[in-house]
Amino acid sequence: MNGNLSEEIAATAARLIVEEGLEYGAAKRRAARDLGASGRSTTLPGNDAIEDEVRAYISLFHADSQPAELATLRAIAATWMERLAAFRPYLTGAVWRGTATRLSDIHIELYCDDSKAAELALIDQRVDYEVSRGQSGRGREVDVLNLFVPGPDRASRVRIALTVLDYDDLRGALRGDSRGQAPRGDLAALQRLGAEP
Repeated sequence: MNGNLSEEIAATAARLIVEEGLEYGAAKRRAARDLGASGRSTTLPGNDAIEDEVRAYISLFHADSQPAELATLRAIAATWMERLAAFRPYLTGAVWRGTATRLSDIHIELYCDDSKAAELALIDQRVDYEVSRGQSGRGREVDVLNLFVPGPDRASRVRIALTVLDYDDLRGALRGDSRGQAPRGDLAALQRLGAEP
């Protein structure tokens, strides 16, 4: 694929992620379609290129508001990680990576010995949730428990997506990504991020 077109798709996808709250995959496909490059032969840019563009877009257009929005989302994540500590929660996605805005979902992975135990804990805490299906890193279908909680501003709601994984999946989950960065972190790691200047 033409390098300029790949860069255009990445930049357009970044705008869609920040301004409309789209996930990376959906944003890349829509950007390619909007730019007239949505055929089967189109190779979409990788997530690292998209993340670089998201960071650039945020620094250009949302540098004044995004840090506070991110801090609020991380505080919400920390609260739920504390509430669900028995299930070894790990934060992942944009809130972990530092690219989240008020439209971003909070993604927390739960590593459970019993896949239904997390649902029972939410029921015991009288928390309303919806179940959907997602993919594990190993390509298996897994349950995702979706909660909707108050967001960074009082009028908004944030989706917390709790992906329920087997405890054994935790072993491979802590390897660094293509840039050597941790793709997820536990509560202690999240708290260290909050302490950084």
